[in-house]
Amino acid sequence: MNIPFNKPHLTGKEAHYMYQAVAEGKLSGNGAFTKKCQQFFENRYGFRKCLLTTSCTDALEMAAILCDIQPGDEVIVPSYTFVSSALAFVRAGAKIVFVDSMKSNPNIDAEQIESLITPRTRVIVPVHYAGVACDMDGIMEIANKYNLIVVEDAAQAIDSYYKRRPLGSIGHLSAFSFHETKNIISGEGGMLCINDERFIRRAEIIWEKGTNRAEFFRGEVNKYGWVDTGSSFLPSEVIAAFLWAQLENLDDIQSRRKHLWELYYSNLSPLALSPNSLIALPGLPDYATNNAHMFYLVCNSLEERTALIKHLKDNGILAVFHYLSLHSSPYYTDKHDGRELPECDRYADCLVRLPMYYDLKDEEVIEICKLINNHASDN
Repeated sequence: MNIPFNKPHLTGKEAHYMYQAVAEGKLSGNGAFTKKCQQFFENRYGFRKCLLTTSCTDALEMAAILCDIQPGDEVIVPSYTFVSSALAFVRAGAKIVFVDSMKSNPNIDAEQIESLITPRTRVIVPVHYAGVACDMDGIMEIANKYNLIVVEDAAQAIDSYYKRRPLGSIGHLSAFSFHETKNIISGEGGMLCINDERFIRRAEIIWEKGTNRAEFFRGEVNKYGWVDTGSSFLPSEVIAAFLWAQLENLDDIQSRRKHLWELYYSNLSPLALSPNSLIALPGLPDYATNNAHMFYLVCNSLEERTALIKHLKDNGILAVFHYLSLHSSPYYTDKHDGRELPECDRYADCLVRLPMYYDLKDEEVIEICKLINNHASDN
């Protein structure tokens, strides 16, 4: 048996649409496929304005520019997340104030945020880990109280909801990823969503290298020039064409992934509920939906996780751990204020991700679960 951790899923139309983009001779970006993808998200999820980017990291960097982050400003970020959640703001000179995770899941503990706010705080960055919503009512209430901007890191959260509201539509800004490990992919790629009207015009300018080029092509100005900071954030039409083939099949992809997630859950629940279990299953708050971005387990210790990963690898199955806590990373450890973040460190030591992709077979999931159950009974 040889089961990888991830295998990119192709719907069958990607090459056709990429060829179409080439044949039409518009390759540089912001063409027909870019517009179709952006309109898809605006219509389906009610995002006010969407702009495709070359990565979620780029979308977050655009957000940092829009937030007008200055050196010394403070940005609140969970420590258990990918480096891009913090890096985009670090590049603008911000001090990152890390927050611990919840006991029930790796998301930011919203109840700890308010005590960390100072007169220098500008932004809160909730990260919807595994596509599961953070406590957005609590976070938005704090943001409104202190006049802060909320940037949702929704990299993993496509087609997931908080109290029937699409993730990415609640904060002032949000960022999505279409990396090959995500539910919907374009190899590399991302998207910035703007939900606050005051950021829309400037977002387009930043997206177009600091020029008002988009307004020019819409006929709103008779010439365009350099009017602000920015960079080359927009992807080529080839990437957008690939993404469009995925979006056409979003419902099918989501249905399959959710089926696989439920198969994992049902086959591992008896073990998780047994006395002295070696694992805990993902926690899903009652306010959140599950988009089946990943299936993870939480072991009781680093040693137990290491042994489980080795057992699966010895049987041809690649399971992996995830983030190291950013507050203890080599780059930021001497910049952190010294607070202990025990839940982040627990997830860093104990969380393991199982294979999850569209083409994973039911029987393969069942075999993985059997190996985990057998490993637990032997220990």
